[in-house]
Amino acid sequence: MGKLVYAANTSLDGFLEDETGSFDWSVPDEEVHAFWNAHERGIGTSLYGRRMYETMRVWEDDDWLTGEPAVVREYAEIWRDADKVVYSSTLEEVSTARTRIERRFEPEAVRALKEASRSDLSIGGATIGAEAFRHGLVDECVLLLCPVVVGGGKPALPRGIRLDLELLDHRRFGNGVIYVRHAVRNAA
Repeated sequence: MGKLVYAANTSLDGFLEDETGSFDWSVPDEEVHAFWNAHERGIGTSLYGRRMYETMRVWEDDDWLTGEPAVVREYAEIWRDADKVVYSSTLEEVSTARTRIERRFEPEAVRALKEASRSDLSIGGATIGAEAFRHGLVDECVLLLCPVVVGGGKPALPRGIRLDLELLDHRRFGNGVIYVRHAVRNAA
């Protein structure tokens, strides 16, 4: 059985993107990129909302990667090797391999996917992540806290619910980013 892991870069005040929709403050350096590469190697399936999928699908294209460091090119390979499920009622088609669209987020279907999986699953995107938290589906929460306060924007964690967490791991990177990994103790 795979664990469902919510993973995100977040500002110190808890936002995925600022009020203008920007997240340029969370672009990883090579050390942080290597961390994400190691993390993503353990993921067999990534669950995305439409907007997160549209952000991530850039990893399918090689054209822009030619001049990038090896760690960035390696992430593209890791991303391509994972299965992807996009939850969207409006997306007509996907433009990446190993990707399928689900029109609705069905908690029981995600539970079944977790039970059938031999590897962990990740969930990315604020809206879809909040749904997974609300239904008790998230087993772990991995956050990279960026040393910036953006003052508002899209919250990284759902509002209006309580989550009891247990710290499993933490680390400080040279650029000031802090990694924290928590088990969600009240996950279903």
